[in-house]
Amino acid sequence: MTDKFSKAVRRKVMQSAKSKNTQLENNVCKGLWKKGYRFRRNVGDLLGKPDLSIKKYKVVIFLDSCFWHGCIKHCRIPETNTEYWRNKINKNRNRDKKITVQYKKNGWNILRIWEHELKTKPHQTHEKITMFIDKAKKCN
Repeated sequence: MTDKFSKAVRRKVMQSAKSKNTQLENNVCKGLWKKGYRFRRNVGDLLGKPDLSIKKYKVVIFLDSCFWHGCIKHCRIPETNTEYWRNKINKNRNRDKKITVQYKKNGWNILRIWEHELKTKPHQTHEKITMFIDKAKKCN
C-alpha cells in the first residue's frame, strides 16, 4: 500500500513530531507540580534526557510513546519503508534497555510509563508516579 501523503507532506508530518514538551509530558508535569513535587524536565546531562528527573532523590521518569518506543500492544509499523521503521524502533527499544540498566547499576530509581497507561488510566498512572517518587524520597 502506498503512502497517502506525498514525500514532502510526510516529511513535514514526521518533523512535527516533538520529543519534549509533549501533551503527555505537560499533563503529568502539571499534575505533579500541583501536588508540590519539584523536578526538572529533559535534563541534558542525564543519560537519555529523562522526561522528568529529581537528582536529589536519584529519580528519573521516562514517558515512552507507544509508537517511538515500540509498545508491544500498540506499535504499528508503517506499511511503507517497513524495514527502516522496524530497525529504527528496535534501536530505540535497545537503547531504552541499556539506559534502564545503566541507571539501575548506578543506584538510580527509574520509572518508565507507557503512553497508553496515561491515556487509559490517567488517575492510576499519576498515583503510580507519586508513589514512586515518595518511595525514592524515603530511601534517600
